[in-house]
Amino acid sequence: MSRYREVYDAWLKDPLAFWAEAAKDIDWIKPADRVFDPAAGVYGRWFPGALCNTAWNCLDRHVERSRGGVTALVYDSPVTKVRRTWSYAALLDEVATFAAVLAQHGVGKGDRVVIYMPMVPEAVIAMLACARIGAVHSVVFGGFASKELATRLDDAKPKVIVSASCGIEPGRVVKYKPLLDAAIDLASFKPETCIILQRPMEQAPMTPGRDMDWETLVAVARSTGKRAECVPVSATDPLYILYTSGSTGQPKGVVRDNGGHMVALNWTMRNFYGVEPGETFWAASDVGWVVGHSYIVYAPLLAGCTTILYEGKPVGTPDAGAFWRVISEHTVAAMFTAPTAFRAIKKEDPNGALIGKYDLSKFRTLFLAGERSDPDTVKWAEEKLNVPVVDHWWQTETGWAISGNPVGLGKLPVKYGSAAVPMPGYGVEILDDGGHEVPRGHLGNIVVRLPLPPGCLPTLWQASERMGPSYLDEFHGYYKTADAGYMDEDGYLFIMGRTDDIINVAGHRLSTGGMEEVLASHKDVAECAVIGAADALKGELPVGFVVLKAGVSRPAADIEKELVDLVRDRIGPVAAFKTAHVVARLPKTRSGKILRGTMKKIADGVDYKMPATIDDPTILEEITAVLRGG
Repeated sequence: MSRYREVYDAWLKDPLAFWAEAAKDIDWIKPADRVFDPAAGVYGRWFPGALCNTAWNCLDRHVERSRGGVTALVYDSPVTKVRRTWSYAALLDEVATFAAVLAQHGVGKGDRVVIYMPMVPEAVIAMLACARIGAVHSVVFGGFASKELATRLDDAKPKVIVSASCGIEPGRVVKYKPLLDAAIDLASFKPETCIILQRPMEQAPMTPGRDMDWETLVAVARSTGKRAECVPVSATDPLYILYTSGSTGQPKGVVRDNGGHMVALNWTMRNFYGVEPGETFWAASDVGWVVGHSYIVYAPLLAGCTTILYEGKPVGTPDAGAFWRVISEHTVAAMFTAPTAFRAIKKEDPNGALIGKYDLSKFRTLFLAGERSDPDTVKWAEEKLNVPVVDHWWQTETGWAISGNPVGLGKLPVKYGSAAVPMPGYGVEILDDGGHEVPRGHLGNIVVRLPLPPGCLPTLWQASERMGPSYLDEFHGYYKTADAGYMDEDGYLFIMGRTDDIINVAGHRLSTGGMEEVLASHKDVAECAVIGAADALKGELPVGFVVLKAGVSRPAADIEKELVDLVRDRIGPVAAFKTAHVVARLPKTRSGKILRGTMKKIADGVDYKMPATIDDPTILEEITAVLRGG
């Protein structure tokens, strides 16, 4: 039996008592004056008056409670063939030492530090070191374009940049230092110091007077016994800034505070993910994204778990069995990744033949999030892995799940295509464009009643005036998720795509996500995307793109016809679905999200800006050629 309804109702009945109880699992230097202040900030602030330190709660308290020997961090890098582990005591030593290095270079409470690094343990150490001394970190995905990095430097104004000589991709070395140097040249704000981790495969040239060597600085600090102690910060002080793209082209700096963030993330590990202290949790993401912040670094360490930092890919490092190796070797209890990763694995190993090579007996649950999990991928993973597969939904802005199937409270029945039910803290409603609630089962705008729960963004960095237009003004009293979907009679949420992925075909509002679900059900399709292309007669018409599974040799034209017939059969003529293209690959961000908006601009023949997060720009040329019949 699931305790979900009991726990959610307890939150509904008394939200303040609910979060006050959850806050007891955090070490506070000074408790809060009150649980929530509705008059503070844009929509209120959680735990005002409290003093705390996030690094203490992630590291020191576990060591103090005789758990220093428990493994905290595992670094598994198939691209460099390196594997290392750190106990909580050893990781605390690394963090306290590097925090002293930052302090020696003038970084103090409230100062910003930009971290521009690959998936190496030093990235985790730098994040926690900032938290230790009350500095505010802003992690920028390693290898991000210079212009985009420059805009973040100008907005965050960091005292120090922490970077590395390079990142490693399968078959190539990505030099970071030239990108960093170009960004500093472009930026109006010039940082005083750059601390560079020199990796063995690329020695970066150093700029005299500005660039410092990570290993040298750490060695000197360690030889002189320098260690930084935890600095008390307010619960409402920022822990980090994470930039997300803005509609105006100016990135939005999502702020995460210290107190509410710890309370919410700590609560999720046991109650949502069902993972206990000492167990191994693996988020196969990147520290540059919100998933990496929340579930590679902070949540597992707050909860006393072992976390894995994986520098590799789901396929190609060396094959489509890479994930199963990691799960087996490190006794992973629960894994969290993007549906895209599983679609890539399914494409390369459709029968799951590689799974049988590994011992997955300790593996309990697979969690998927980041974009919509199509039912066929979920069913494939369930069948091949023989574990529950949980689709859950959240955003950079929220920092943790808005909805999902809470394994820790007792799993609810699965409804394929649904991200299950709202979590405590989230009062989710479906509204029409006029702000009126729509009937159950009807498509609409997904919104969350204010206030947002602990852990969600309280504001945007130095731009609180942008909170209204971005999130709060369109639906008064609600946070606009900008996702579209519906809620069924049982309260299950179905996320059908971003609101701009709802297309208008001759006056009918249709979900591209629903069409993608149909395409993905075809036996030959590995992954797919549907966009709405401009049409003079009907306003928009859907266009499908599919990537086939490995080994499919049937004529593309036959498959394309079957796909058109399939959508016509499952959704009906109202969809006006007449075009499906078989393509070699789909354009994606480095985190695996399909760039549907860019594809639509290509289809409409309008100018587009090269997405800063795109994994391989040449794919857009392939899509353009397909759309033009080339």
